[in-house]
Amino acid sequence: MRFGILGPLEVTGAAAAADGRREPSYAPQAAKLRVVLGTLLIRANEVVSVESLIDELWPDAPPRTATTTLQVYVSHLRKTLQSADPDNGREALVTRRPGYLLRVGADALDALAFEDLHRRGHQALQTSDFAAAADLHRRALALWRGPLLSDTPHGPVLEGAAVRLAEARTGALDERIRAELYLGLHRELVAELQELVAEHRMHEEFHTHLMVALYRCGRQAEALRVFTTLRQTLVEELGIEPGPSSSRLRQRILEGDPALARAGGRAPGPSAAPSAAPVSATAATGRDPGHDGLPAAVADTGDGSVTGAGGWSAALGALPAADPCFTGRTEELAELERLLRSAPAGGCVAVTGMPGAGKTALAVEAAHRVADAFPDGRLFLDLRGGAGPGLPPAAGPVLDRLVRASGGPGAAPADGGAAAPRLLLVLDGVGSETEVRPLLPVLRGAVVLLVARRVPAGLPGLRSVLLGPWRPDEAQRLVGLFTGRAGTRAGTLGAAAALDAGPGLGPDTVAEIAELCGRLPLAVRTAAAQLAARPHWTAAVLADRLRDEGGRLDVLRTGDVDVRSRLLDAYAACPDPQRRAFRLLSLLPPGRFGARQAAAALDLTEPQASAALEALADERLVAVDRDGCRLPELLRLLAVERLALEDPPEVARAAAERVCRAYADGAAERGRVSDSGARGLVRLARTAYGAGLWALTVRLTDALAGWVPDDAEAVYALALDAAGRCADRAAQARMRRSLGELAWQYRQVERAHELFSGALGLARAAGDEEEAARALVGLAELRLDAGESAEAAALLEPALAALSAPGRARGRYEASRARALLALAQEGRESARAWFGECLELAGALRDQRLEVYALRSLRALSLPPRGGSGPASRAVEIRPGLWRIDPAAVPANPL
Repeated sequence: MRFGILGPLEVTGAAAAADGRREPSYAPQAAKLRVVLGTLLIRANEVVSVESLIDELWPDAPPRTATTTLQVYVSHLRKTLQSADPDNGREALVTRRPGYLLRVGADALDALAFEDLHRRGHQALQTSDFAAAADLHRRALALWRGPLLSDTPHGPVLEGAAVRLAEARTGALDERIRAELYLGLHRELVAELQELVAEHRMHEEFHTHLMVALYRCGRQAEALRVFTTLRQTLVEELGIEPGPSSSRLRQRILEGDPALARAGGRAPGPSAAPSAAPVSATAATGRDPGHDGLPAAVADTGDGSVTGAGGWSAALGALPAADPCFTGRTEELAELERLLRSAPAGGCVAVTGMPGAGKTALAVEAAHRVADAFPDGRLFLDLRGGAGPGLPPAAGPVLDRLVRASGGPGAAPADGGAAAPRLLLVLDGVGSETEVRPLLPVLRGAVVLLVARRVPAGLPGLRSVLLGPWRPDEAQRLVGLFTGRAGTRAGTLGAAAALDAGPGLGPDTVAEIAELCGRLPLAVRTAAAQLAARPHWTAAVLADRLRDEGGRLDVLRTGDVDVRSRLLDAYAACPDPQRRAFRLLSLLPPGRFGARQAAAALDLTEPQASAALEALADERLVAVDRDGCRLPELLRLLAVERLALEDPPEVARAAAERVCRAYADGAAERGRVSDSGARGLVRLARTAYGAGLWALTVRLTDALAGWVPDDAEAVYALALDAAGRCADRAAQARMRRSLGELAWQYRQVERAHELFSGALGLARAAGDEEEAARALVGLAELRLDAGESAEAAALLEPALAALSAPGRARGRYEASRARALLALAQEGRESARAWFGECLELAGALRDQRLEVYALRSLRALSLPPRGGSGPASRAVEIRPGLWRIDPAAVPANPL
């Protein structure tokens, strides 16, 4: 079964037609089905979320039945695929949380084949294998039958993919023509290039290719006319002049440069010695390499290449232009600049950090800032282009020239008079020190700036800068990324500029978006690009979509930038044991954790878990500092995905049980938990409930110890159901009482009474005297709230007696607090002060600062003279920490 998307959608069967006729297409006729299949093919072998598919089907207003309708479409597609391939078609489209995945072989989809051929052709061009480059690009371009999915409606995903692949097709066409010009096929190219410049009126490269082809055909006047037409178009439509490359080529044609007339040749000169590296394709076609800010020691040879003092060409390995949207990183940039300026010749500096942290951007920015310290050039080489271990094909020419320029073997003058030039070499994508160490002895005059995920250990004198997410204070200043005004050159966005940043796009909203992106530069910039690509979205819509953890990584993808893919590269580079550990750590709640919690997830001893965490920290998959470890937010979401995809359910359930048990035990030891710890317990209680771990669900909810989450009612309702499933009446009583307290706070008095009464009955049936007493306290507070002081006193008396037993300090605190409020209403301030004093002692015993502060605040209020007046403030009573009641009776006021 094969698929075609480079043109109208095509689906062909697994076997050729028996009668030899053209095989029929199984492409669905319905437009919506083509949208779903096209989207799955654009992201072949990846999980596409339900939300992304719904956005693609209904970009503006999805119907209420969107999810159900999508399921119907998927069912139809499975039948279609089964018709095309009866053996394997139906199994190719699988359900994977949070959506669907279409399995497609590398040779079964024309887009994958095109990208592979284009990549190989680009590598061949970089290594000056022009015949192979031309052939590979011809084969790649032959796969196109028209615009991407030309018979299919495009939503945001397909539109972005169409732009990306159309640009890739134009790039392949440009590189094919470049290679063929080098091979001397200029006469054959003239007609095609004339058609291309008519279609792409502002594409300078196609115009310069046509100028070269016409000049080599002896048609100098026509070549100059092409430049005149290009200039006229650019001036009239954009108000700009042609670039330096086009202008320089025009001048060479006017001068009748003989070097330009020879395909694959160059003018004789001092740099054309036999030992020189082969001329690059950019030089052969007259295209300027675009080297930004060439230093004085780098001169133009006049033939389109650039030669440095030592005879090397910068056409390959040019430093990328500075990023106009570079923002933040003030401290790291200053430190890196200091290290580069102070590094000796032959020294190494490294920028390391987690994937997506902006390591390359920081290195390039620093390289531009220290240009004055490296007058003989700055080169850039990406080591990730190879097909296997070792350097990529493009590295050879660059390093060969760099070695000669930096005083390597055979390059030093015979008289020894000239010193080695000062050069900066930026090596991006360094996987290990073995890629770098062999180069260092010969790069005697260069400083090497390494960009790597992990520190390349073992390099002598290495100094490094570790890059993490943006700091919270930097995240507050990222509005410019969402308005196109970011960048250190323009400064941060001021208050006046923020006023026109767009609806809802203020610093607070941007800060929330940044937090949801883990303050990871790549993710934040991708989110900003998503917002820019969808004018109908507001910042609030973007933030809302990012809040959904299941679909967050799907949102962080636009064009050819995919945050999930970048994170997956780092994950895939790790050995199997580290990948397994990374997946299992996703079961821990977000935030910091220690070796004890990791040991539970990994089923290891604490020393073994510490070693595993260090290994993951080396790979930048876990962040470690003095306060503990944490999974960076987007890496945590990736780990959740990989756990669901790669591990059997029973493995995940067993690990979840270990984690839940460890956290429940830890909470019991500590007493009251922090707010962040309580949020983690809530998440784990949901995990335990989902795994059917009923008793652990109850224990984790009990460990909240009065902390009220935002969705408290749902949390306690789950625990109540879990208690019922494990037939724990005492636990049912506790959960009913907790729900009763919430209902009372929400002024649902009748429901609170029902829940407290139910809790009392269950506690008595279970023989739980403490819980029965706490339910009585709840009922007493309802009476007190209704002004029925005598009835409240009757309920509190037995409750206080029962809660006086050892080990019942928390229940005794609540009873004493209610008794203090009763005293305030019935007996006066002195009696209330005594009861609040008991509350203070009990809070100290519980080590609960929140309750302790409440008791102190109440005692301080009672020590002040009663406030006069008849307004609401004079009758306000703080009945619980942070919860106030306006008492209709003339109760002495708590002024705080």
